[in-house]
Amino acid sequence: MADMIVVGGGYVGLSAALAVKLAAPHLDIQVIEAAPQDQWKRDPRASAIISAATKMLSVFGVWDEIAPQSQPINKMIITDSKANDPVRPVFLTFDGTVEDGEPFAHMVPNVAMVGALLKAAEKAGIPIHNDVRATGFSNSGHQADITLSNGTTLSARLVVACDGVRSRIRDMAGIKTVTWAYGQSGIVTTVEHERPHEGVAEEHFLPAGPFAILPLTGNRSSLVWTERTEDADRLVASDDLVFDTELERRFGHKLGAIRASSDRRAFPLGLTLARAFVAPRLALAGDAAHGIHPISGQGLNLGFKDVAALAETIVEADRLGLDIGTIHVLERYQTWRRFDTFRMGVTTDVLNRLFSNDVMPLRIARDFGLGLVDRLPKLKNYFIAEAAGTNVANNPKLLTGQAI
Repeated sequence: MADMIVVGGGYVGLSAALAVKLAAPHLDIQVIEAAPQDQWKRDPRASAIISAATKMLSVFGVWDEIAPQSQPINKMIITDSKANDPVRPVFLTFDGTVEDGEPFAHMVPNVAMVGALLKAAEKAGIPIHNDVRATGFSNSGHQADITLSNGTTLSARLVVACDGVRSRIRDMAGIKTVTWAYGQSGIVTTVEHERPHEGVAEEHFLPAGPFAILPLTGNRSSLVWTERTEDADRLVASDDLVFDTELERRFGHKLGAIRASSDRRAFPLGLTLARAFVAPRLALAGDAAHGIHPISGQGLNLGFKDVAALAETIVEADRLGLDIGTIHVLERYQTWRRFDTFRMGVTTDVLNRLFSNDVMPLRIARDFGLGLVDRLPKLKNYFIAEAAGTNVANNPKLLTGQAI
């Protein structure tokens, strides 16, 4: 019987396994991943990793490998306009640095992050079972049993579900969710442009939803383009000429000639919050616990915060000789993470509803609010520290760069 089995071998699942294994090498930690072994190499996306998360990755010993492939975000610009407006006034700008000149976030290719975490997991001796799905979950009191699609059964004192917003483990454990759809989809692609971006990220609030331009290494940017679902589906299915024309209308000409340089995909957007983050012998982390709108760029980082809090909870319980899978131990993790997660879910929901429209009174009010924040340096510094994850009084140790 294993001590801990992580279901889901993405960045959150691998980080959860590593965080516990590195702090408690005697524990038997295993990972189950439904995708084939090299599937992660086909992921063209990039993710925004906040300063606190890079500190955790440094503790894992993987950030030095990831950093050369990452792009610091040096500045953030926010505008509010229509797609056809000839001028897009800037209402709010953020300097992208926090303590000691550290960027508040980096853009990291997913393949670089997963590849480095996989190497570290192999070095730490963490077995990864690829190309198998969890088809059954049961809790017998002293252990949890997971039935796999290949017919085998694995047992552990604790199961950590990191298997995404449609988590099968969560559903099989009977944990309910609060869920609603926004009628929007996020188009994700990479754009090449003629001029350098200077590490500047931009978020344009357009009537259909936010249009985020996030800098990558070289003259490239990652795009998260929110549209109404029927329009997003039409754009993704359109030919290159139509897509690039619509892209140029929203992107503008500030970086010269542009073109989409990777496959384009559309992902439906909604809010999903698990009613409980734990059950006997089970903890949820990452999108299995919460799926939020990408308007704030905090979805993955919420998962890293889960990892840091859960690992600290488990390791400290083990050092005290406690059973790491009991509800008494896991309740501490739930208490630690639940309020922050619900707060972020509500915040992104309100922001999306406030900005994804063209109602004139709302536009006037939100533009006034953005302009007011722009004129208050202390308030801006507070928001950037919150976004970077460095302004939290009870941050888990890993998010401050300390080993557990």
